[in-house]
Amino acid sequence: MVDMGLMDFAYDVLPGSNESLGIKVLKSRGFFHDPKWYWLGLGGLVGFILLFNFLYTLALAYLKPFEKNQAVISETPEEIEQTNGVGGKLQLSNNGSSSSSVTRSEVQDDTQRSVSSMSLSMSEATTGNKKKGMVLPFEPYSIVFDDVIYSVDMPQEIKEQGANEDKLVLLKGVSGSFRPGVLAALMSVGGAGKTTLMNVLAGRKTGGYIEGNITVSGFPKKQETFARVSGYCEQNDIHSPHVTVYESLLYSAWLRLPKEVYAETRKMFIDEVMDLVELNPLKHAQVGLPGVHGLSTEQRKRLTIAVELVANPSIIFMDEPTSGLDARAAAIVMRTVRNTVDTGRTVVCTIHQPSIDILEAFDELFLMKRGGQEIYVGSLGHHSKHLIDYFEGIEGVSKIKDCYNPATWMLEITTTAQELALGVDFADTYKKSDLYRRNKDLIKDLSKPAPGSKELYFPTQFSQPFLTQCAACLWKQHWSYWRNPAYTAVRLLFTTVIALMFGTLFWDLGTRTKKRQDLVNAMGSMYAAVLFLGIQNGASVQPVVAVERTVFYRERAAGMYSAMPYSIAQACFSPFCVLIEIPYIFVQAVLYGLIVYAMIAFEWTAVKFFWYLFFMYFTFYGMMAVAVIPNHHIAAIVSSAFYGIWDLFSGFIIPRPSIPKWWRWYCNICPVSWTLYGLVVSQFRDTQDVLEDESELHEATKTSASSKISPLSMYKFTVIFSSFITTSAPWNTFMIPLRVSILLVLLSNNPTTTATSSKTRLFGDIQDVLEDGRTVEQILRSYFGFRHEFIGVVAVIIIGFTVLFGAIFTVVV
Repeated sequence: MVDMGLMDFAYDVLPGSNESLGIKVLKSRGFFHDPKWYWLGLGGLVGFILLFNFLYTLALAYLKPFEKNQAVISETPEEIEQTNGVGGKLQLSNNGSSSSSVTRSEVQDDTQRSVSSMSLSMSEATTGNKKKGMVLPFEPYSIVFDDVIYSVDMPQEIKEQGANEDKLVLLKGVSGSFRPGVLAALMSVGGAGKTTLMNVLAGRKTGGYIEGNITVSGFPKKQETFARVSGYCEQNDIHSPHVTVYESLLYSAWLRLPKEVYAETRKMFIDEVMDLVELNPLKHAQVGLPGVHGLSTEQRKRLTIAVELVANPSIIFMDEPTSGLDARAAAIVMRTVRNTVDTGRTVVCTIHQPSIDILEAFDELFLMKRGGQEIYVGSLGHHSKHLIDYFEGIEGVSKIKDCYNPATWMLEITTTAQELALGVDFADTYKKSDLYRRNKDLIKDLSKPAPGSKELYFPTQFSQPFLTQCAACLWKQHWSYWRNPAYTAVRLLFTTVIALMFGTLFWDLGTRTKKRQDLVNAMGSMYAAVLFLGIQNGASVQPVVAVERTVFYRERAAGMYSAMPYSIAQACFSPFCVLIEIPYIFVQAVLYGLIVYAMIAFEWTAVKFFWYLFFMYFTFYGMMAVAVIPNHHIAAIVSSAFYGIWDLFSGFIIPRPSIPKWWRWYCNICPVSWTLYGLVVSQFRDTQDVLEDESELHEATKTSASSKISPLSMYKFTVIFSSFITTSAPWNTFMIPLRVSILLVLLSNNPTTTATSSKTRLFGDIQDVLEDGRTVEQILRSYFGFRHEFIGVVAVIIIGFTVLFGAIFTVVV
């Protein structure tokens, strides 16, 4: 500030005084004006930098994490786990013993596996029998794909390297079938297309070009109906962190089971699923965030499977269910997968280099090579004998070593380098084999509808009606907020601290309206409250929405609900308006209003108190920013840019009529300016106190019109002074260059400032007459552009901003 006091126009000396304008302003604001304080201030800043870095070092060295990074421990006794196979050698295989001896009859049994499985599925489809054994029956379905080609537009980077094609083909005519009761593994080297194939079959690919035939039990696959009978277990295990395991399953079953299923039946089915995937000991454990708290990776994998199972699907896709797990955890997950297959469902898993025991759990293998072509589709056999016999029968392929992992061996021998070395194309070899012809015959048989069967049909896209979707989403959001004190409780605590700070800082200010500075301070308290509380709300909600948004994408892809019910529950943009963010914001605003009103002693009227509830649009703005922008880190940066611009055009630093006409439009669309408009006019519109001229600086300014000092110079000084004070807030630091540039433009084109305009009195429709014969109401109208009869329109505009931000969040999310 001392440095600002040395600006050119600050050296002008007021008439009848021996002090410059800059010294006068510094004194009026309580700053030391001696030049030595510039260097003392600089030294103080360096001292604070050193102090904060020292405290930061101490905190890193001695403070412990806020929460321990640990997973929930199962309550199942160790002896029971040993009985179930946990802790010892897990029996995962459905192919018999894990000993090395293989009898001739066992090999013959394995040879007939595919035929018997196909016959089982065909007979079930023919008779129309439904799988029993659980509370809710399901219809088994097979999925068949023939000559499927998937391509995308050629990336520009590849075109620049000389590629002439318009499309990049990722799957080149792959064919196969997956049947009920058969656990199939999709395997390949990285980037060969196994996940792409599964996403194409599951309908998770929203771009690109799909060619070929995909049928479900003989009928053409339609994604709208297929989503109702299928489940998809994503690799990342995305769940809401603040709900329990049981609540996660209840929520999924509530939205995905048919509306004809009663609540009691639904709960019984959930209990059976929890028993199937061995989640009963974790029933009341919170899910938590991965790597922070809550369930372990293995437990989250089982929860992911259970969330899909409670939808009672006939076909389940699993993307690398053992990824990131150690051998024991992978074995537990695969036992869950095996239990799921044994219910008669069709289960397909992508898998990457499984151990010997994990590979033994699978019945069939769909092996692909780089380029998106299948090279083996068939039964694995006991100890992968069928797979080994097939590849060892190809000339030049090395034999597998004793005790060597068949999964590792087959990936090593089918690499592109091995193909070049052997002069073999494994895709062509497969298409010339008897195995390929048998698979084609099986595909042909399964592509025909069974006699008496009907095509999948559902009267509605979603299992539950719109209002039930809203209720379910609201129910989950309620628990997510209630069990997140780091967001809800800290927000209320921050509000209380800020309210107490403002209350003590502006103590009893509401009863002091005699002096111009008191009214300016009151206006400043409102201005600061809008920024402190509003920006804090907008910034704190973004990480919460970002976490839930990833969950929303998974749930929407699963066909649980449309975007509108989720947005209603999250953002409260709807006619149903008693939803999740509203109560918390309302309590926050009322808490702040009660404390501030009592301590500042504003007049207690319903209308004036109501205006202190007008901060909610900041929360919805923060939510909208996260929805529009890819992640909440970038959203925080973009949001802070607008916070700084809103601050500049709020009407506090520069009055609205003083802004050039070509910038005034932004003032009219700035929500902060409308909020300040409503607060100021509503609080002081009926105050009849006579203002006193107490400021020495004001008295000096009255004579400035006849002196060499331009009132505009004093105005520039005061505005830039105020701008640097407000810019010092942490969220506006990077905005300093932009704010100063805009300020210079605004001030350089500022309308003529006269001596009479420098005698402005503030707030409402006060009828006190100033020295020039004008009332405060007239000054407010001409200088600030505030009209007290316009307050109803202001309220509508602020509500409109809230609805607009909520609507954009609803549409974009």
